Amino acid sequence: MNKFKEALAEKMEIPRDVVMNVPKITVTGDSDMLIENHKGIEAFHEKMIQVNSKLGVISIEGEGLEIVYIGGATLAVRGSINKIYYGEKKDVAEEFK
Repeated sequence: MNKFKEALAEKMEIPRDVVMNVPKITVTGDSDMLIENHKGIEAFHEKMIQVNSKLGVISIEGEGLEIVYIGGATLAVRGSINKIYYGEKKDVAEEFK
Protein backbone atom coordinates (compact mmCIF):
# COMPACT_ATOMS: atom_id res chain seq x y z
CA MET A 1 0.00 0.00 0.00
CA ASN A 2 2.85 2.43 0.78
CA LYS A 3 4.42 1.92 -2.66
CA PHE A 4 1.02 2.62 -4.23
CA LYS A 5 0.67 5.84 -2.21
CA GLU A 6 4.19 6.95 -3.15
CA ALA A 7 3.55 6.26 -6.86
CA LEU A 8 0.22 8.08 -6.70
CA ALA A 9 1.83 11.09 -5.00
CA GLU A 10 4.56 11.20 -7.63
CA LYS A 11 2.12 10.94 -10.56
CA MET A 12 -0.19 13.59 -9.13
CA GLU A 13 2.74 15.77 -8.02
CA ILE A 14 1.51 15.80 -4.43
CA PRO A 15 4.20 16.18 -1.73
CA ARG A 16 5.16 12.82 -0.20
CA ASP A 17 4.76 14.10 3.37
CA VAL A 18 1.08 14.88 2.69
CA VAL A 19 0.21 11.47 1.24
CA MET A 20 2.38 9.31 3.52
CA ASN A 21 1.87 11.36 6.72
CA VAL A 22 5.63 11.32 7.34
CA PRO A 23 7.37 14.16 9.15
CA LYS A 24 8.54 17.18 7.20
CA ILE A 25 11.47 18.90 8.89
CA THR A 26 12.61 22.38 7.90
CA VAL A 27 15.78 23.77 9.45
CA THR A 28 16.77 27.41 9.06
CA GLY A 29 20.41 28.02 9.91
CA ASP A 30 21.38 26.39 13.18
CA SER A 31 18.73 27.98 15.37
CA ASP A 32 15.22 27.39 13.99
CA MET A 33 13.42 24.16 13.18
CA LEU A 34 9.88 23.35 12.08
CA ILE A 35 8.51 19.80 12.30
CA GLU A 36 5.23 19.02 10.57
CA ASN A 37 3.24 15.77 10.92
CA HIS A 38 4.64 14.91 14.36
CA LYS A 39 2.83 12.56 16.74
CA GLY A 40 3.58 14.30 20.03
CA ILE A 41 6.43 15.37 22.28
CA GLU A 42 8.18 12.47 24.02
CA ALA A 43 10.65 14.47 26.13
CA PHE A 44 11.76 18.04 26.64
CA HIS A 45 14.93 19.53 28.12
CA GLU A 46 16.86 22.67 27.23
CA LYS A 47 19.54 20.39 25.73
CA MET A 48 17.30 17.81 24.02
CA ILE A 49 13.79 17.57 22.59
CA GLN A 50 12.37 14.26 21.44
CA VAL A 51 9.36 14.17 19.15
CA ASN A 52 7.44 11.08 18.10
CA SER A 53 6.67 10.53 14.41
CA LYS A 54 5.42 7.83 12.07
CA LEU A 55 9.09 7.00 11.36
CA GLY A 56 10.14 6.83 15.04
CA VAL A 57 11.55 9.28 17.54
CA ILE A 58 13.18 12.44 16.19
CA SER A 59 15.81 13.82 18.58
CA ILE A 60 17.07 17.39 18.53
CA GLU A 61 20.16 18.16 20.59
CA GLY A 62 21.62 21.58 21.31
CA GLU A 63 21.75 24.40 23.83
CA GLY A 64 18.92 26.62 25.07
CA LEU A 65 16.29 24.69 23.12
CA GLU A 66 12.73 25.87 23.51
CA ILE A 67 9.42 25.07 21.90
CA VAL A 68 8.16 28.37 20.53
CA TYR A 69 5.01 27.05 18.84
CA ILE A 70 2.89 23.93 18.94
CA GLY A 71 -0.38 23.59 17.11
CA GLY A 72 -2.05 20.59 15.54
CA ALA A 73 0.71 18.49 14.03
CA THR A 74 3.21 21.39 13.77
CA LEU A 75 6.02 22.15 16.20
CA ALA A 76 8.56 25.00 16.08
CA VAL A 77 11.84 24.79 18.00
CA ARG A 78 14.38 27.56 18.61
CA GLY A 79 17.83 27.44 20.15
CA SER A 80 21.35 26.45 19.19
CA ILE A 81 20.73 23.19 17.29
CA ASN A 82 23.75 20.88 17.11
CA LYS A 83 22.33 17.51 16.08
CA ILE A 84 19.13 16.06 14.59
CA TYR A 85 18.62 12.31 14.27
CA TYR A 86 16.11 9.47 14.24
CA GLY A 87 16.55 6.79 16.83
CA GLU A 88 15.56 5.28 20.09
CA LYS A 89 14.02 7.35 22.83
CA LYS A 90 16.61 8.32 25.45
CA ASP A 91 16.02 9.00 29.12
CA VAL A 92 16.51 12.77 28.97
CA ALA A 93 16.70 13.13 32.75
CA GLU A 94 19.57 10.62 32.91
CA GLU A 95 21.29 12.01 29.82
CA PHE A 96 21.56 15.58 31.14
CA LYS A 97 22.03 15.30 34.92
